[in-house]
Amino acid sequence: MKPIYVLNGPNLNRLGKREPDIYGTTTLAEVEAMCREAAGATPVAFHQTNSEETLIELVHEAIDEGAGIIINPAAFTFTSLALLDALKQFDGPIIELHISNIHRREPIYHRSYVSMVATSVMAGFGAAGYPIAVKALLARLAA
Repeated sequence: MKPIYVLNGPNLNRLGKREPDIYGTTTLAEVEAMCREAAGATPVAFHQTNSEETLIELVHEAIDEGAGIIINPAAFTFTSLALLDALKQFDGPIIELHISNIHRREPIYHRSYVSMVATSVMAGFGAAGYPIAVKALLARLAA
């Protein structure tokens, strides 16, 4: 059984401490536990990096080994053509996920390069969006 990849971009290692009024108080370790619980028997490759290069390498790994991708690219959502190019190579479903509703934030957060290739986009559910995304991805893979 191929794993689902849950990929997290820059500053998400600071969840629970960083701007809790926007991102809540749930830590990334708690998010990982929620994802693994939601996935049940399906393996989860859960990663966070502050490096664009490493995030792209993780997408490449998912291209070769993964069934689906849930990605919260954080700031790279709005800046990285390289990430877009990497995600274009993935044949399976991709869910773009954001903890906050990026469309209610400053205009710089309104244009996502990742949305150009994402199968689905989720925003504004807080950390609770992660297990919802896992369940949605599993349902899509089963269909």
